[in-house]
Amino acid sequence: MDYWPLILGLIPSIAWLIFYLNEDKKPESLRVVFIAFLTGGITTFVVLLFQLFINKIYIQAGIQEHSAISFLILATLEESFKFLGVYYVISKRREFDEPVDAMVYMIAAALGFAAVENVAANFNVTLPVALETTTLRFLGATLLHTLSSGLVGYYWARSILANKKNILIFGIGLATLLHATFNYLIIRYEPIIIPTIFLITLAIFILHDFEKIQRT
Repeated sequence: MDYWPLILGLIPSIAWLIFYLNEDKKPESLRVVFIAFLTGGITTFVVLLFQLFINKIYIQAGIQEHSAISFLILATLEESFKFLGVYYVISKRREFDEPVDAMVYMIAAALGFAAVENVAANFNVTLPVALETTTLRFLGATLLHTLSSGLVGYYWARSILANKKNILIFGIGLATLLHATFNYLIIRYEPIIIPTIFLITLAIFILHDFEKIQRT
C-alpha cells in the first residue's frame, strides 16, 4: 500500500497548523488542538453526506453544479458544520478559557477538514500530479479553510466579549460569502493569480484580527 497520498495530503495542514500555533502568544493544549483537528476531519464526511443529498435536489431542480447558489450552499454547509463541530466538542472544555481560543480551535478544525479533502484529492493519481495538487492546495483550498474558519473564530470571540450572538451569525455569513467567492474565482479564472491575490488580501486581515483579539 502506498502511503504517499496520506503523507502529501497531511503536509499542507500540518504546515499551516504549526504556523498558526506559533502565532498564538498563549499556547493551547496540543491534545485539545488535536481533538479539534480530528473533529474537523470527521466533519468532512458529514458535509459530504449532505452534499450528496443536495446534489440530487440540484438535478431535480435543474440547478447547475457551478452556479452561484451551489457555491453558496456548499460554503454554508462547510462553514456551519466546522463551527458546530468546534462548538459541541471543544467550546465546553475547560481549556476553552479565553476569546482567542475560538480562533485557534476553529483554525485547527478547518485544517483537519482540509486534510481529509487533500488526502482524497491525492488518491488514484500519479505522484507528480499529487505533488502539483498538494502545492496548489497549500496556497489554495487549505489556506482558504484556515482563513474562513479563522474569520468565524474572530467573530465568535467578539460575540463572547460582547455577549451578542448576532455578531457570530454575521461572522459565519461573512465567512460563507468569502468561501463561495473563492470557489467562484477558482472556476472562473483558471490561472490562480486572481484567487491567490484574493486569499493573500484576506490573510492580511485575518492575521491582523488574530493579533487584535489576543490583546483583548
